Amino acid sequence: MTVEGVIFFSIMAPRKRKPTSSETNDAGESRAKSKRAEKKEATSDEDLPRHRVTVRSLALRMAAIFLFLGLAHWYSVDAGLQSLAKQNEDVPLRRFNVTCSSDFQSDLKKFKGCAPTQCGRVVMDGLISKSEARHLLELAKNGISLGGSNGGASILDLHSGALSKGDSFINIYKYLEKGELGSVFHEGDFKLYSTVAKKIKRAIAKEFGIRLDKLHLTHPTFFSRMTNKPAKTIHDEYWHVHVDKETYETFDYTSLLYLADYQKDFEGGRFIFTDKGSNMTVEPKLGRLSFFTSGSENPHYVERITKGTRYAITVSFTCDKTKAIEHPKLHKS
Repeated sequence: MTVEGVIFFSIMAPRKRKPTSSETNDAGESRAKSKRAEKKEATSDEDLPRHRVTVRSLALRMAAIFLFLGLAHWYSVDAGLQSLAKQNEDVPLRRFNVTCSSDFQSDLKKFKGCAPTQCGRVVMDGLISKSEARHLLELAKNGISLGGSNGGASILDLHSGALSKGDSFINIYKYLEKGELGSVFHEGDFKLYSTVAKKIKRAIAKEFGIRLDKLHLTHPTFFSRMTNKPAKTIHDEYWHVHVDKETYETFDYTSLLYLADYQKDFEGGRFIFTDKGSNMTVEPKLGRLSFFTSGSENPHYVERITKGTRYAITVSFTCDKTKAIEHPKLHKS
């Protein structure tokens, strides 16, 4: 019985009524029988008046419901979560294998040597240095500060120039070319960005046993800033479970480089893979790299941010050379 059912049933429980005139002749006898019945101690539900059985049953049912809800909450929060990487641990390399989905079946011949034949999730600390991560963090802050979403999620794509602003996007390079935003980016920013993207590409090729020359940077690749501001558009709703290859057809391998620390710079915001029976979490950490195959073997979402600001960069790769993009270059005004 649902909680609503319990409430409705208790409201509709039988109530006492006055005897009708036809019943008054037997009133004396009924009263005597009633007194004798009251002296008998009720030892089971059958011995109790019907409405009293209902109250007892409801109490037991409600207790069972609350116990179930409590256990369900405990299971989902604790037993239902596995940690792939915690913020306070150093993870040189950790891998979790999953069975590849059928999403890549048609690509196995078309993109031989690149399409995933082994799928999984990988976390690496140390491939990208702390100083490199801090540099990219400043780059993200400087760029996004020129715009920013009205909601809780903002992006900056250095390849296309797309920048969240208000409830839509602008091309930041058009403003920079006109000299309206001053000098924001420097040559060294783009050199570092390319260096980091190449490091990630090599790591993905090595871990998944694919040819480096068959793997290509693709769009969208972007910086993200997440806060606890309420969503204003669908672009702000980052917390929905999704599959990257369904959202972006070009994706074959997805990587995320974290530029802030979970529980230090922000709360909430863990990256969560959703599996049958349990979920697997990655707690962001400055300089931590996480990458995985982009098919439906790896559905995931990001927890809502409850406090602070979470920065990261998504770097995506494809096996389709026609969908490849070049590394970004400085647009000079």
